[in-house]
Amino acid sequence: MARNDVRPIIKLRSTAGTGTTYVTRKNRRNTPDRLVLRKYDPKIRRHVEFREER
Repeated sequence: MARNDVRPIIKLRSTAGTGTTYVTRKNRRNTPDRLVLRKYDPKIRRHVEFREER
């Protein structure tokens, strides 16, 4: 149970509106805010921001 509390699985959804998602884990103690990463969106073939979805 402790593993899921500290490092939950999160979905990162594309801000381009294509519906593309990445799945990853994050450490809640180090990053309590919503995660924003710049990753590749294959539907529009470019890098865009992906924001954490809860």
